[in-house]
Amino acid sequence: MTGDAQLAAARTRVQADLTHVLDHAHLPEPLQAAVRHAVLLGGKRVRPALVYAACEAVGHPVNAAARRAAVAVELIHCYSLVHDDLPCMDDDALRRGLPTCHVRYGEATALLAGDLLQSLAFEVLSSAVFAPECDSPVTDLVQSARQLAVLAQRSGRMVVGQVLDLQAEGRAVDEAALEQIHVNKTGALIDAAIQMGALAGGLTPDDARLTALVAFGRDLGLAFQVQDDVLDVTATTEALGKPAGSDQKLHKSTYPVLLGLAGAQTRAIDLHQSALAALTPLGVSADGLRAIAAFLLTRQS
Repeated sequence: MTGDAQLAAARTRVQADLTHVLDHAHLPEPLQAAVRHAVLLGGKRVRPALVYAACEAVGHPVNAAARRAAVAVELIHCYSLVHDDLPCMDDDALRRGLPTCHVRYGEATALLAGDLLQSLAFEVLSSAVFAPECDSPVTDLVQSARQLAVLAQRSGRMVVGQVLDLQAEGRAVDEAALEQIHVNKTGALIDAAIQMGALAGGLTPDDARLTALVAFGRDLGLAFQVQDDVLDVTATTEALGKPAGSDQKLHKSTYPVLLGLAGAQTRAIDLHQSALAALTPLGVSADGLRAIAAFLLTRQS
């Protein structure tokens, strides 16, 4: 299956699960509307796709633990976008081609919607939703505990990356510092998605295949961010669904600024190749992850 087909299938699957979770959240208005706006109105759903593909890469069909992990990591991602768009952060008015959450519902409601999505992610991951597909109650409990630890730690790392990113605005940083920002801000949730998918597939923390998947996720996360930086320069607002050129507006340090546009494009390719090399121990079972990685390298939005 091609990478775009993988992502399309993931979007269909996770959209249904996200809708189910939000339908049963029983939130008051306008919080309910703001949360649905933040979560259900589009998005590439890269992180859920990686959860599913990582579960399959270790030889297990997508199960309840993977479905919960996919929902949880996407809820964390959506909360981070809502907060990232706020006036106190990047002050963006457009996301996924629509007004951002705070533009539509006000800053206070948007802030609280992000807070709610964060707590809901951990509620889903520790719940019995989708339980009829559990392998066994004991297996599911162990998987859930391990996934919770991964998501909590990586969510914290994402926030660290956001702080480092804000601190870097308006000043030049070297490549090592830029990498540190994005290993955390972007890479942490990509790493979380891959690890939680592998854990859902039955891998234990000491399995060598998990080490390979962590290495894949690190390089894929960086490649994803480099490509994001490139697209901020080369793509249109219409294609991106968010304001093009926003990095320049905020005087952010980016890979094109640091390496030049051609250098950044080469860096993305090198990281992509390194990510693929890390998957060698998993053989053909990781072809889904390879297809997603190939699509992300050549994406235009």
